[in-house]
Amino acid sequence: MIVYQADKDAFLRHCNDEEIEEVILASYKAATKGHVGESEIRSWRESLRYVARALNHPSIPGDIGVAVEFVLPQSRKRIDVLLTGHAEDGSAHVIIVELKQWSVIKQSNRDAMIELRPGDLRVHPSYQAWSYAAFLEGFNEAVHVGTLQVHPCTYLHNYQSDGVINSPHYRHYIQRAPLFLKGAGDLEGLRAFISQHTSKGDGIPVLAKLDGATIRPSKALADELHRLLSGNSKFTLLDEQKHVFEAAKAAFAQAHAERKPRVVIIEGGPGTGKSVVAVNLLAAVRDGLNVKYVSKNAAPREVYKSALSKSNESDRLHHFFGGSGAYINTPENEFDLLIVDEAHRLTEQGGFYGNEGKNQIMELINAALCSVFFIDEDQRVTLKDIGTKEAIRDFAVARGATVEEYALSSQFRCAGSDGYLAWLDDVLQVRPTANTTLDEDSYDFQVFDDPVALHAAIDAKNADNRARVVAGYCWPWNSKKNSKDMDIVIGSYRRQWNLGQDGSLWIVSPNSIDQVGCIHTCQGLEVDYIGVIIGPDLVMEDGALRTVPRARDRHDKTMKGYVKLSRSHPAHAAELADTIIKNTYRTLMSRGMKGCYVYATDPQVAAYFRTRLQCLAAVEKAEAVDA
Repeated sequence: MIVYQADKDAFLRHCNDEEIEEVILASYKAATKGHVGESEIRSWRESLRYVARALNHPSIPGDIGVAVEFVLPQSRKRIDVLLTGHAEDGSAHVIIVELKQWSVIKQSNRDAMIELRPGDLRVHPSYQAWSYAAFLEGFNEAVHVGTLQVHPCTYLHNYQSDGVINSPHYRHYIQRAPLFLKGAGDLEGLRAFISQHTSKGDGIPVLAKLDGATIRPSKALADELHRLLSGNSKFTLLDEQKHVFEAAKAAFAQAHAERKPRVVIIEGGPGTGKSVVAVNLLAAVRDGLNVKYVSKNAAPREVYKSALSKSNESDRLHHFFGGSGAYINTPENEFDLLIVDEAHRLTEQGGFYGNEGKNQIMELINAALCSVFFIDEDQRVTLKDIGTKEAIRDFAVARGATVEEYALSSQFRCAGSDGYLAWLDDVLQVRPTANTTLDEDSYDFQVFDDPVALHAAIDAKNADNRARVVAGYCWPWNSKKNSKDMDIVIGSYRRQWNLGQDGSLWIVSPNSIDQVGCIHTCQGLEVDYIGVIIGPDLVMEDGALRTVPRARDRHDKTMKGYVKLSRSHPAHAAELADTIIKNTYRTLMSRGMKGCYVYATDPQVAAYFRTRLQCLAAVEKAEAVDA
């Protein structure tokens, strides 16, 4: 999506004859219905006039395309400026311009990182521009097939060359995305760079091709795993992903050098790239060291192992993946690094009967010189889940470890809609947010009155084996004993739970579109489209959502211990069960990268969801009348 676009001549008029920041702001509000802070408006005012000065030269045709704030597909990351046109040979080109107002920085010894202020680490702008180009190559079909050629660069119009921002330490990325600084020489260099790729102008059709290009199928981490571990993946880390990755890598190196334990906590919601960073970290440090990727939930591990089995190196790479219950008697510092994904799912005891060990968090921290925990506390989905930031901190401090904490916030799932996840929190009454309504244009969310229709709609989206139906565990698994029995029966809808022979590979099994998955087969993984059947454990009562723990099937292990706890501490048991049930549906409803379709056994719940969608239409209608 492009917020503002014009040809060069129109852009210069907007800069010279109008307040360009006001023009961009109006375009932004019209395109996104969102708001921006004063600092961003100020950056438009300050930086775009320098862009105008660079473009105001006869070597650059007046009909090149100029776009401001191009939103990257499947994300909410925005490219500052795009310039488009045709080169001498008639080929179509797109220039990415990353703008910064910086005037001084300090060099960081971390790869592609700079220090803007003491303790304020940022990604080097050339890395940033290059990573956006790589991201476009992965998601935009016109760029991927070479119809459009992309050239990243960065322009720091206030920065005088000092040998720091352009030091040899950053040469690798500056070669990929040229760096232009303050001064006549660099201004002419930027103009030459632009002219080289756009000398024949006619840039508006190029912008249209870029903006209208087919979005390529989303890359699943499992599909890229072997290339990633071999150093050949196209999973480029963006912005805070790169920052967090380098911070974790530095913490590991420091722990190793000082022989003193360090614990890193990385918090992030669904789709923020926790697993991508985790596996990148594994790939970066695994050679010659005792390193392990750990997850309590078996599904991500088994899906990753299955993906690796297609390569010639599967035997060599399989041993890097393991469960969280294998560290009960592990000697202190046996491992150089333990990378703990989905840390919110850790439990006190493990083993087949859940009675081995004392505390998995403690055991993991003791077993490694450095441990990195990736966590989202709102994805705790069983009464036994104890993974919290507070618990990790406490055990780390008890061991004498240095603790570092970071956050991933940018959304790369749910069509990159941060608003969808905030709306989901609000609509499920997990927590109140400002997102009381959902912009249906940003994410394909639909409510169905019939589970048969929902399953058919998801089946239709399954061309690339990237759509599945899941449900809350409110129906007994009858087919486990009799393969002919149906499990989930709702009127004429008759389906079985995920087949036993698929095990933890259900979400990637070609035939599993016919079954219904549960939380354990999809947590930590993603598809393009997810269909969610909300069972009788979530109902509407007096205008509010109410959870019904006893509506869960009696064999549901996620609620094991609820009945006993409800007798001794009824209020606490009710609070815990409410959290678990709402977290479960929040997790299920955030598995889809492109869309989520919902059916609820309680018609009032379906009506409630529709109301929260219709509110937006009502608001827009009212705004139109006022206008």
